[in-house]
Amino acid sequence: MSATTTTAATTDRVLNFSAGPGVLPEEVLRQVQEDVWNIAGTGVGIMEHSHRAGTFDRILAESIADCRKIGNIGDDYEILFLTGGASTQNHLIPANLLPEGGTADYLITGYWASKSAQECKVYGKPHTAFDGKPTNYTFIPSQKEIKFSEKPAYVHYTSNNTIMGTQFHYVPEPPAGVPLVCDMCSDIYSQPLDVSKYGLIYAGAQKNLGPAGTTLVIIRKDLLERAPRPLPTLMSYKVYADNESRPNTPPVFAIYAVGLVFKWILKQGGLAPIAKRNQAKAKIIYDVLDGSSFYKGHARPDSRSLMNISFHTPNPETDKLFIAEALKEGMDNLKGHRSIGGMRASIYNAFPAEGCEAFAQFMREFERRHG
Repeated sequence: MSATTTTAATTDRVLNFSAGPGVLPEEVLRQVQEDVWNIAGTGVGIMEHSHRAGTFDRILAESIADCRKIGNIGDDYEILFLTGGASTQNHLIPANLLPEGGTADYLITGYWASKSAQECKVYGKPHTAFDGKPTNYTFIPSQKEIKFSEKPAYVHYTSNNTIMGTQFHYVPEPPAGVPLVCDMCSDIYSQPLDVSKYGLIYAGAQKNLGPAGTTLVIIRKDLLERAPRPLPTLMSYKVYADNESRPNTPPVFAIYAVGLVFKWILKQGGLAPIAKRNQAKAKIIYDVLDGSSFYKGHARPDSRSLMNISFHTPNPETDKLFIAEALKEGMDNLKGHRSIGGMRASIYNAFPAEGCEAFAQFMREFERRHG
């Protein structure tokens, strides 16, 4: 039996390389198992508790407090838990922040960044401050390559491109006084974060924070007062802020699970140790790519993601064989996105370092047999 098969067999679980929903910490999953049946001795499972009950009051308060502690987030920011995923934020952001006839700048560095800009058109004009499409989004632009419009209402970028396997390793600097908006879906809380550089951060929970079902929004309080147009009640950030994310029934279970992940992050020592471990994990796999003429990574080396590693073998047929043989070895969800094909190994915060070692071993062995 190979080392990879042994790893999967001893835990009764495969190595889950899914890009989202992604892998969760095992101790969180064990706690969920207990709390689904009976949380905190209440005799009621978390999925049955009212969003107005004292139990959830405590869960929500602790989740917000822990989120602030992890990110060193001051009282000048609101922390919201919304629904609809990050895709919904793509229209809520211009709806809440973009004046009628206004312009917002977008850095188009991948598939989801492009989708964000498209939604802006409903409310105003998206200006493409950078377009990576001509090179199939293989790299992240330098600050000098970003061309802002004259008076943008905000600047939007995607910090980590899940499909392409690219990641910003710096924070873009917008024009003076212009809020920076960031889609951090796939790398939020994977490394230290200076929230003060941002007007708004959003992230669907299902990659690095918890299960699908809620979206974290961190918004500077002054932006809640922009109100550029009348909006339906549940499209207003201010309504959610004024009602503790509960103007209607929120996703109780998803928020509870995110709260557990926050506690897990704190237990790891916070974001600095998390970042160090993520760098070491990614290096294990990138070292295989760098030492191989068989595999080719999608991202330019200076733009590589620590969360999602996209690569391919010499041809699509061998890619399929790689995915099939990996599955037999207890490694699942490695198929790359249809837009670029190949393979994608997503190694979010909770993905074990031992899994990266096992995967690297499999990659070398596969190349030896098929290269």
